[in-house]
Amino acid sequence: MQKISSGVKNLDILIDSLYIGDNIVWEVDAGTSYDVFVHSFIKQSFHESQTVVYVSFNSSPQSVLSRIKDFMVPDHLILFDCFTSGKGKNDETFLKFYKNKPGLNIVRIEDPKNIDQFTRRLNQIEESLPPGARYVFDSLTGMQDLWGNEDDTYKFFTYMCPRLYDLETVAYWILEKDAHSQKFKANLRHITQVVFELYSRREELYIKAHKLEGRQDREAFKPHSYEIKSADISIGFHKKSAPAEIGSRIKESRTRLGMSQKELADKIDVTPSFISQIENSQISPSLSSFIQIADALNIDPTELLQRDAKQKELPWHITRESIRQRLIEREGEYSIYSVLSNGDASAYLTVINRGKTLKRHFLQHKKNELICVLRGEVLVKIDHNERKLHTGDSLYLKDSVPSEWQNKSDGEVELLVFCT
Repeated sequence: MQKISSGVKNLDILIDSLYIGDNIVWEVDAGTSYDVFVHSFIKQSFHESQTVVYVSFNSSPQSVLSRIKDFMVPDHLILFDCFTSGKGKNDETFLKFYKNKPGLNIVRIEDPKNIDQFTRRLNQIEESLPPGARYVFDSLTGMQDLWGNEDDTYKFFTYMCPRLYDLETVAYWILEKDAHSQKFKANLRHITQVVFELYSRREELYIKAHKLEGRQDREAFKPHSYEIKSADISIGFHKKSAPAEIGSRIKESRTRLGMSQKELADKIDVTPSFISQIENSQISPSLSSFIQIADALNIDPTELLQRDAKQKELPWHITRESIRQRLIEREGEYSIYSVLSNGDASAYLTVINRGKTLKRHFLQHKKNELICVLRGEVLVKIDHNERKLHTGDSLYLKDSVPSEWQNKSDGEVELLVFCT
């Protein structure tokens, strides 16, 4: 079986890589930063000079391109825009993108509600590509919202999944867990080759496999915690041993002394690659190596082991830094981060960028909302009325939805949103 990389080294080790022909369904909770797994896959595909077909139901082309601009290879991207004439409702804000469209291969589907039209256009692209293309379907949930029911979404998946397998592609499919029935998810698991679940518990993120066709190792079927730092993903295979924490502390101590990896390696007669693997949590040091490293850094080994117990984040303490790692949605005007999700109640941090005006409400699903201004000044319009909110002001939404938000500050506006 031919293997390829997911772009996340620890995930490749955990599941024995991706296999050509795999359809990978990602069942995600809000706040699990699943987009980092998707972007790692796209980046790796570009690195291997493979074409990526990105099918977007949930985000505008401009938003998709802004997220991958740092590593985008235009010649290897085909973007299927099912958003502009779908959820975007042909709004002029989204249509103006095409007036000055950059020299990219972007296919706008003019009637994405027409499943047959969309499928035929996708098939035409598929047949023109050589084997090995990679696919990202950004939202099975978005398909269902647009097409109106689970049956049509399921029929499309049952048609497309075997087809992509036969075309020797690898495809990512994203769905929001709570937006689908158990029957729908069970049916998808039956057809696809790989299923991952991303969820959070007590402010920690976890990945768990529900299906891994063709793999023998069952380790991936256990929950594994993961962390995201600067768009890098670290998956802890053995949570209790905390190799990621030990590795990061060794790196911290080394850099504080101004010592290079090679200098530390020379002191204990190992290779710089060995030090790099420890610091990046790819391997755990043996007891002997750990003591040698501590001696070379002139630090008490127990300090390296115990410092985490002193600094470990408490379950009731949610730091600003941890919130900013839980990106849910980002558009040109704003970003939304998950603060807390607990049953029917949830909390979000919404950041409206400097000088931006949002011509709609930033949350799509109507709930009772208490919105507190943490920083900045913002003008909000509701039912033909407008109010300027200052730091410390609050807004309670029950029966009305804002039609516009304007950032009136010199910097970002931060809004803490409670939903019930």
